Amino acid sequence: MRRAAFVALLIASILAGSLRAQSKLSAKWEELTAADFRQAIQQSKGTCLLPFGILEKHGPHLPLGTDLLNVRYASLQAVQQEYAVVFPEYYFGQIFEAKHEPGTVAYSMELQLKLLQETTDEMARNGCKKIVIVNGHGGNEHLLPFFAQAQMDKPHDYVVYVLDGERSRPGGPAKKSTGIDYHAGENETANTMVSHPELVHLDRAAGESGADEKRLNLPETIYTGIWWYARFPNHYSGDGSVARKELGEWNMKNWIELTVEAIRAAKADDASLKIQNEFYEKSRHPLDTRP
Repeated sequence: MRRAAFVALLIASILAGSLRAQSKLSAKWEELTAADFRQAIQQSKGTCLLPFGILEKHGPHLPLGTDLLNVRYASLQAVQQEYAVVFPEYYFGQIFEAKHEPGTVAYSMELQLKLLQETTDEMARNGCKKIVIVNGHGGNEHLLPFFAQAQMDKPHDYVVYVLDGERSRPGGPAKKSTGIDYHAGENETANTMVSHPELVHLDRAAGESGADEKRLNLPETIYTGIWWYARFPNHYSGDGSVARKELGEWNMKNWIELTVEAIRAAKADDASLKIQNEFYEKSRHPLDTRP
């Protein structure tokens, strides 16, 4: 009798565990059922992440989707600490400077902006009233603030926040390289060794040069679009061969913490939408605005 009771209790415990596992909502938009999605929006308080990557060459040793893979990894780790709904893979950003390299997908400027606008509009229509765009690609560092500013052009019932997730914090393991480290170098390679180690080919990292070729001689106050290709024609900047996982763990920890902070700040923000609405109303009647 005792054995039968024990077996029954064990089965009940297993079933309860299974039900708890099933009841835990996925953070991934694409994995949710329609009913679960409604619950996820409620649980996230309408806060959603749009991890933004790109498809481009990353030296001779990292995958084309490095930015997308890393930013999505950091985002998915962050929502384990502070729940939010994570939009599927998004790689429709600015990468004209890598069009000469195989595997690069570079959409027109018009399409980039239109697609991003329609994406955030559709996210908002589905309940995402606070959209945090987590940037994982340096080439978007001008595009995304411009996009956020462009939301002032006409009324929206949601707020766009932009997080430059790759910003580092002081401290951590010392770097081995001492030169420029912009793209596919020590930091980015170390990050990918954490997010997707199976895709890192460290033995190939020294197969090309990531040195600055310094083919332009212009003052720092002058910008020209060809600057990147002029300096790094291999679309590789730095030395990925010296990367170590310890550095990547430090970088990823900081990236995840920054993302968690951004989610919590967006959830707590009850001012931005009110101020936006005030601005939209005043912009309809500029002559009524007091000088």
